[in-house]
Order: sequence, then C-alpha cells, then structure tokens
Amino acid sequence: MSLRELLVPVSDNDPPPAVRKFLRDAERRIDRFQLACRVPAFVPCDYETAYKVLRALAESDELRGQRFCEWGCGFGVVAGLAEMVGFDACGIEIESALVDEGLQLAEDYDLSVELIHGSFVPPGAEDRVHRAGAYSWLATEGDQAYEELELEIDDMDVIFAYPWPDEEAVVFDLFDHYAGAGAVLATYHGSAEFRLKRKVRDGGKRKRRGR
Repeated sequence: MSLRELLVPVSDNDPPPAVRKFLRDAERRIDRFQLACRVPAFVPCDYETAYKVLRALAESDELRGQRFCEWGCGFGVVAGLAEMVGFDACGIEIESALVDEGLQLAEDYDLSVELIHGSFVPPGAEDRVHRAGAYSWLATEGDQAYEELELEIDDMDVIFAYPWPDEEAVVFDLFDHYAGAGAVLATYHGSAEFRLKRKVRDGGKRKRRGR
C-alpha cells in the first residue's frame, strides 16, 4: 500500500458563528429525517471535529489542490463544511432521499456543493471490491457518479469517507489504487477519531491525465 499517515496540527478553536448555525440546522434536519425515514446505513459523523480537521487541512501546505469529494455523503454536511473552508466540494451518495435533503440544505445556505446520486465505487472496480469481502452496506450499483461529475478519482485532491468497520480496508484500497499521487484521504472512525493518509506514489494502474 502506498499510503502514509499525514499529521496536520488541528486547532481546538470553536467554529465561527455561521458554521455553528449551519451545523445546528443540519443536525435538526437530520433528526427530523431519521424520525420520518429509515436509512440504516446513514450515521452522522462528528461534524464539528470534521470542520476543525478540514480547516487545518485547508490552512496547511500539505495539499496539491482544492478538489474535495465526500464518499457516501448523506446530507452533504461534510462537503458543505469543506466548501466553507475553501474547497471546491462535491459528494456522492447511493440513497437518493439523502441527496435530495443535502441539495436542499446546500441551497438554503447558498453553497455550490455538487451532490450526486450513485456509488462512489468507480466503474470497473466492482470485482475488486467484491474480491475483498462482503459488506453490510457498501453498494457498487448505481448511476455513473463520476461521469455526471465529469471527474475521476484521480482528479480529487482530498477524499473524505466514514466507512463502516467492514468497509475500512476496501475504502483504503480503492483510494490507494485509483487516487492520484499526493492526494489525501480523510476518514472518520467514531469517537472523534479522524485519520489522514496521503498517497505517496502511484499504486494504481492509471495516471492523472496530462502527466
């Protein structure tokens, strides 16, 4: 595996008022949604800590660019936070009802986040995913999300994911195989635990276009 741990100092300063308002509203909407609908695989992460991690990344000299993608974005809250700290953000989500909610949230806060319905597993990687094991919730079927985004994984500078425990290895493997050298993977693992990894060499078969 060509991934290396990335250490970025994360400030414990509180988010600014506009971000706190966004998070309070997002959490209220999520609570209402979960009372009305049941999407078992949707579990919100620690959004306030996610903001602090994204802010630290955006303010660091560790990034090769500003393109951000949230894998399994749910309401698109992390993607929205990413845009708030300066990223060009998008998200991919397999549950269409969550995409609809996320698009409304983004519109209400004048965020130009692009949220796409589909699987974040890239075309052609399905066999690779299934060879790695069985999963409770990971779906490989869906619209061609990257086609709609007009981007590929190796165009992304930062990818964020909140994998279920049985998905962690395959999420790391997909990033390792398809991301471009220098890209960063940020993952949440519960209890305010975030991990940052950088791809330090080309572990996949493809190269970034133009290189």
